[in-house]
Amino acid sequence: MTETIIRLNHVSFAYEGAEEKAVKGVSCEVRKGEFLSIIGHNGSGKSTLAKLLNGLLLPTEGSVEVAGVVTSDEEQIWQVRQTVGMVFQNPDNQFVAPTVEDDIAFGMENIGIPPSEMEARIIDALQKVNMSEFRTAEPNRLSGGQKQRVAIAGALAVRPAVLVLDEATAMLDPRGRKEVLEVVRRMNLEQGMTVIQITHYLEETLESDRILVMDGGALVGEGTPETIYQKVDWLRKLGLDVPFACDLQYRLRKKGFRFPVLNITGEGVLDSLWISD
Repeated sequence: MTETIIRLNHVSFAYEGAEEKAVKGVSCEVRKGEFLSIIGHNGSGKSTLAKLLNGLLLPTEGSVEVAGVVTSDEEQIWQVRQTVGMVFQNPDNQFVAPTVEDDIAFGMENIGIPPSEMEARIIDALQKVNMSEFRTAEPNRLSGGQKQRVAIAGALAVRPAVLVLDEATAMLDPRGRKEVLEVVRRMNLEQGMTVIQITHYLEETLESDRILVMDGGALVGEGTPETIYQKVDWLRKLGLDVPFACDLQYRLRKKGFRFPVLNITGEGVLDSLWISD
């Protein structure tokens, strides 16, 4: 049985002064080594949920456990943040130092990594994201995709067991999004890193092991991409669309075409059409 690395127990959260809870009674588990996507329309609570995963926010009700440690334990909060790394939407908001290497070092200093270890970790992290040649570059001179790869390198240098991407590709062009996702997927497959991505680009979720669906602060759906994207009408009622191949198959089924299973890629739909013919 796959080990659980994060567990949410009836978690709710309300921002100060807000009438409605941003997260309402969410219970779920994140499994070690999985690639998990969280989707939902704007205001569904998915980004708030992301910040609860490493103690940036603390539940107003319930508990979040990271590798057996409760995030509300102030004495263990740095252990939690060393376990769960975060990369946010706007890379420019994450840079605090004049060069790439100094910025990566800053994150390690915050959790007490000895200076003697930092050099090797900086080299390793930049190699993993294919940014070694930009070690001494100024972050503000990099492209959007390069900046986000540096932000990921900063998270990887801490060597987290879990990497959370909170709309990390939202401000990138298609090429930049592809660059970032290739790096993250490689870390998941080759290094066994647990990845949790919060995204509104549903095409990015197709290679996920599992998808969680948020609506109105609540967890309303969970399953594989093939399971979730069969529910086209339900997703649209939640204000979501579906990936192109799933929508195409949905429309073709309404025209009388038969498909034995849901294909989540265009190639899969085309192959099924040849077989059915």
